[in-house]
Amino acid sequence: MRVVLIHGVATDSRVWAGTIAALGPAVEVHAPDRPQSGDMDTEIAALAPLCAGALVVGVSGGATLGLELAARGVEFARALLHEPAAGSLAPGLLDEVALAFRRQGVAGFGGALYGPSWTPELTTASRDTVAGELAMFRAFEPGPVGRSADRITLTVGRYSSPARHRSVRDLGATFGIESRVLSGAGHAAHLEIPGQLAHWVRRRCGADLGSYCLPPFP
Repeated sequence: MRVVLIHGVATDSRVWAGTIAALGPAVEVHAPDRPQSGDMDTEIAALAPLCAGALVVGVSGGATLGLELAARGVEFARALLHEPAAGSLAPGLLDEVALAFRRQGVAGFGGALYGPSWTPELTTASRDTVAGELAMFRAFEPGPVGRSADRITLTVGRYSSPARHRSVRDLGATFGIESRVLSGAGHAAHLEIPGQLAHWVRRRCGADLGSYCLPPFP
């Protein structure tokens, strides 16, 4: 099965290095460098052919793009989407990182969003690129994901903020998508627990429904 890893803002494909290494050579992995255009149509057009029929993993902005792909009719084999934006379901979710960006640029944004596991070496994005991406994701509004709903798992890190937990719970409840808590992680799951993400992928590729996740939200 083809596996596609989608990165978020202020990162590129290098953010998946740990997950790719943990998956090993037996898994067909694609970790594209997105256009980072600040335009949702452009991002979706770049990702849709690769993601159709694939097992998709997205974190942060990558998870948001996963939701948008599904809403536009792209059907996944399975998807794990970690802490996407939630639009009007969580209108202030990105306010803190937007403030950090205004004050400290790309470095402030990356540190505020991903925490200490993020470093400036994980991106070549300029301030203008991050500004465009941030505007795009702040304007995002989630919609029904159709037949993909039962193939998607939304996750939130155990150590993420209460606002993140609420946003994932409310997204799941609104659109009929399973939501779970990832142990050992905050927002930057791809940097903090790459082995657990790889474990989830390998088991899905083998049609085993077990995972490292905690039970669903009540």
